[in-house]
Amino acid sequence: MAIIITDECINCGACEPECPNHAIYEGGVEWRMADGTALRGMYTLMDGRTVDAEEKQPPISQEIYYIVPDKCTECVGFHDEPQCAAVCPVDCCVDDPNIRESREELLRKKERLHLLVATDNQ
Repeated sequence: MAIIITDECINCGACEPECPNHAIYEGGVEWRMADGTALRGMYTLMDGRTVDAEEKQPPISQEIYYIVPDKCTECVGFHDEPQCAAVCPVDCCVDDPNIRESREELLRKKERLHLLVATDNQ
């Protein structure tokens, strides 16, 4: 599963620098799959869309910090627990009930994000 940031977020920004996948962005900021990853070229998102990893994508939230689910691995392969949740002063970084991924799937996602330098993620 991925982590989401609820609307209880106070925009303190404590979570953003903790993310090893660069999956957290300030509200209103565009994101790219290539940000903080080894990705280059075309990448297929969880919703089936294929995007250029360098192409800016629209913000998921205009108001509060948000997490890009395609980049979130719940810190699997990096830490024992999601670091955003560990540092959040208001406990607004929680499991996303709409996205369920196994530990193995999260590890594969981590490998795609950080180890492959190929032009495609498949």
